[in-house]
Amino acid sequence: MLITISRQYGAGGSEVARLVAEGLGWSVVDNEIVDRVARRAGLAPEVVAAQDERAPGFVERLARALTNSSQEYAVPELGVAVGPEEPSLVRITEMVVKEVATEGRKVLVGRAAPAVLGEAYDALHVKVVAARPFRIRLAAEAERVSPEEAERLLDQTDRQRARYHREHYGRDWDDPSHFHMVLNTGLLGLDGAAQVILERAHARGW
Repeated sequence: MLITISRQYGAGGSEVARLVAEGLGWSVVDNEIVDRVARRAGLAPEVVAAQDERAPGFVERLARALTNSSQEYAVPELGVAVGPEEPSLVRITEMVVKEVATEGRKVLVGRAAPAVLGEAYDALHVKVVAARPFRIRLAAEAERVSPEEAERLLDQTDRQRARYHREHYGRDWDDPSHFHMVLNTGLLGLDGAAQVILERAHARGW
C-alpha cells in the first residue's frame, strides 16, 4: 500500500502528501529518500538533505558532490566514467524507492516513483498540478522570494523534472495516462485534493 505524489513546482504536492498521510495514519517520505540515497552512495546526509529534482538537478548535484568527495563515484548519465562495480545514482534512487514501496503505508513524494514502480506494486499514483499564477504565488510564499524569482524557479524545476523522466525513463512527464489521477490544487484547494485521494484510498480498503 503506497501513494505516490508527483507534482508541478508550486502546486503544493508536499502539503497534499502530508494531509493524506495524516488522514490515513501513514508516514510521508520526501527528503528522506535523498538521505537514503546519500548513505548508499557514501555521502554525509547533509550534503543532499532537503534536495529535490530541481535544476541543476537531483542527479547532477549528487554527482557533483560525489565527484568532489570521492574519485570512486560518478554518473554514466552525465558522461562521466564510473567503476564497473558502482551503480549509477539513478539506479540507487530506484532501489530506495522500491524499498519504500515494500515497506508500505507510505506517501512518497517525487523521485519518478510511478516510472520506477509501474504496476508491480499496490500503489496509487497521483499528480498534483495548478494554474501558473497559483503556483507562482504559492512558491513565492513558501520560498520567501519575489514572484519573479518564484516564476524562474517554477520554470527551472518543472523543466528539470520533465528532463529527468524523459532521459531516464523515456516518459513524457506531462502525460496524464501515467497516473491514476491528476488533481488541480488551484481549483480543489490543498485540502480538497487530499480529500479526493483519501476517498480513493478508502475505496481500496486502505
